[in-house]
Amino acid sequence: MEEETEQNICDKKVFSRLYEKYSKDLHDYIYYKYGERFDPNDKTQEAFIKLWENCKKVTSAKAFLFTTANNLTLNEIKHQKVVLKYQKLAPKHYTNETPEFLMEKDEFLKKYQKAISNLSEEQRVAFVLNKIEGKKHQEIAELLGVTKKVVEYRIYSAFDKLKSEIKGFKIK
Repeated sequence: MEEETEQNICDKKVFSRLYEKYSKDLHDYIYYKYGERFDPNDKTQEAFIKLWENCKKVTSAKAFLFTTANNLTLNEIKHQKVVLKYQKLAPKHYTNETPEFLMEKDEFLKKYQKAISNLSEEQRVAFVLNKIEGKKHQEIAELLGVTKKVVEYRIYSAFDKLKSEIKGFKIK
């Protein structure tokens, strides 16, 4: 029976029997080895999912399940170490910019957003797709269902309108 079970893992009934047979032992193994902190229920479920996904390749279900659950837990431990390492790094709480510069930056951003909202919808869409999302004129034309020349006109007219509303407005 054991040999037949190992050969037919992809059969739903056999898989169900494997789950009934090994799930508690697998859960307990992860729980006793690593504790509740690494959620042995999840690791057990993930191991069985991986068994189902690889059922044709697996020769020993028990060995596969226990190895997989152990590796999943070790991977989470490694991930937790990385997270802990970056939590220890203190974020930068200072800036080299002057308060005046920061205030000007905020004011400029407000002016920019207001000027963008004053554009016509066609101008705004073409301008944002080109200057913010980085799409080429031809891509925008295909996206909007217009010619490349129409897109160019919309972008340049939007640019002219923004230049007239915001002093010192330049864009690359």
